[in-house]
Order: sequence, then C-alpha cells, then structure tokens
Amino acid sequence: MTLGALPGLLALAIWLYLLLGRGGFWRTRQRDDRDRPPAPARWPAVMAVVPARDEAEVIARSVGSLLRQDYPGAFRVVLVDDGSTDGTAAAARAAAESLGAGHRLDILPGAPLPRGWTGKLWAMQQGVRHAGAAGEPPEYLLLTDADIGHAPDNLRALVARAEQGGCALVSLMAELSCATRAERFLIPAFVFFFQMLYPFAWVARRDRALAAAAGGCMLARRAALEAAGGIASIRAEIIDDCALARRLKAQGPIWLGLTRRAVSLRPYQGVAEIGRMVSRSAYAQLGYSPLLLAGTLAGMVLTYLVPPALALSGTGLARLLGLAAWALMALAFQPMLRFYRVSPLWGPALPVIGAAYALFTLHSALQVWRGRGGQWKGRAQAMAGRA
Repeated sequence: MTLGALPGLLALAIWLYLLLGRGGFWRTRQRDDRDRPPAPARWPAVMAVVPARDEAEVIARSVGSLLRQDYPGAFRVVLVDDGSTDGTAAAARAAAESLGAGHRLDILPGAPLPRGWTGKLWAMQQGVRHAGAAGEPPEYLLLTDADIGHAPDNLRALVARAEQGGCALVSLMAELSCATRAERFLIPAFVFFFQMLYPFAWVARRDRALAAAAGGCMLARRAALEAAGGIASIRAEIIDDCALARRLKAQGPIWLGLTRRAVSLRPYQGVAEIGRMVSRSAYAQLGYSPLLLAGTLAGMVLTYLVPPALALSGTGLARLLGLAAWALMALAFQPMLRFYRVSPLWGPALPVIGAAYALFTLHSALQVWRGRGGQWKGRAQAMAGRA
C-alpha cells in the first residue's frame, strides 16, 4: 500500500466502524411510534414547565398544544416568563382562555438571574420549585421549550413509556423545521450528528454510561430529579439536556427517541441562523478545550473531506478507498433523510455539510474566546459557572 492511500484507508475504517460498531445510530430505529407501550393502570399527575423569554410569536401555539392534551390524569402547565418584553405572558394567557383552560395555566414572572446560572435553567428551576410546592406535587415533570408544539396524544405516550420502563427520564428529539433549502441542507445532518455522538440505543442501555436527552421535550420523574440534585446541579450547563440525562441515568433507566408528536414551531431563515444555533453549544461539547477542538476539526477533515478528495483527485487504490468511504457515508445518511422526507441525493453532499459544521464548531470557539459564547436571547452564557 502506498503512503498516499493511508488517509483513504483510515477514512474507510472510520465509516465501517460508524456503520457496524456505533450502536446502529444511523438506522433511526429508536422512535416513539414503534413498540408503543400499553396504557398504565393509573395515570399519574404531571405538570409541564415551560421557560419562555420573548416567545410571543410561538407561545400561543405551544401552550395551546399542551392544554389540548388528551391526558387522562391530572395535568397542569406552568409558564415561567423570563423577563419577556414582547407580551409572551399575555399571549399565553389569551391562548389558555380561548380554550377555556385558563385555570390549568400558571404564569410566573421570572426572578432576576443569579450569578452562575444560565437563563433557561434558572427559569426551569423556578417552574420545578412551583410544581413541588403544589398541594399534591406531580409525579412527573414535562420539561419543554416554548417553541415546541405537541400532538394531543404526546403526553399520554410519554407517560405510558415511562411507567412501563420505570424510567427516570423519557425524552423526544422534536422534529425540526425542514422546509427551506437551508434547512434541508443542514437540519437532517444536525440530528444525524447528534445520534452519532449519542447513539440512542446506547442511551437506553443500563450497562452503558452514555446518557443524552433532547431539551425540547423531556418527561422527568420528579422524585428522581430531586434525588439527582435538581436543576441546581446543572445550573451552568450550556448543553443542559444531556447534563440532566447524565444525572438522571444514575437514578434509573432513561430513553431517547425520534418523534413526529413533538415538533419545532421555529423555522430557520437561513444557513447563518442554523449556524448560530449550532455554535451556541459546539465548543461547550468539547469542554472548552483547544486541544479537543483541534482534534475534532482534524477528525472531521479525515472523516468527511478526505473521501471525496481522494475519489475526485486520487488514483489507484487511494481513489477506490475514497469512493468506498464516500459511498458508506452517503448510505449512512439515508435513513435520516427519509425521516425528514428530503431527497436521498443529499446523501453524497454530506462532505459539504460536514465542512459547514466544522466551520460552525470553529466559530463556536471563537465566540467563547471573544466573550460572546452561548449567545441566546441577549445573554452570553458559555462558561457561566466559571464566571
């Protein structure tokens, strides 16, 4: 073998491992519409906690979808208004009243943000505290974002799965908007890369320490959350959903899957907006380590860019290895493309998409170094716990 073929061999080995040895992440088999659990003998009480900051554009649809749940047990919603200036609370209240469900919605004005907390987690903390102070505290907390819409049977399905498996946490990766060209270019890959980092099948296994969740829709057992140290135990985390999953997996089983029952109500206007979404947490995922950043970028070049480079400009064995790795890459992407109902022709474009995510990761680090990391709703939250 020539030295020039070595990068191709390494890239091919990477993709063979990803397809055969990474928990089958690419198959998208962990979905909430498969192996649906039976209804439990008793439907426990649930309270939804919705942190919201300047979400007037979507909050009526989000809160309305929660209040329209066909859940047989006791269910209430608490909205924590985190200093909104756009009438978020009024829009939520109007939506509840229009459904005749105003009595099931509590709206809390958020307290000032303490040092060492991210804004979202501080709002969640207030909502969870409110739930615990109820006359009969709920057994479960539905922790959901203000821009998530829920199908009427979503809560019923979440609780049934949690009760059947004795789960401390059941989480759904909400279906993201994928209508524009920019969304089709980047959104399926976002979920694909997330599953690559956190194979959902491994998340559910008790014999593996790997834990993850999707913050848009998480059903947590309240007693398990308290035993894990509560929201305060993750108060400075940017990737708060996965941090919470790690805490809760120590308390009991967890489960994470894809869904169409929870959908994002927020469209992305272009590549730059999606890039900002990725950049908010990418460097935090690397523990703010320049060494890990350099290794990650080098790994992404080898994994995504070397195969097409060899396939298009290499010769002999190097070209064959590049073509094989590129083909496996495109094949691995197909189930996620089908889930998002986009053309399979995006599969061969994964190298270009991977290059874009490498740039987003580098931008994330630059933002942190400039003191603007984790930017969200006017707050730079990266490394909040180290301030």
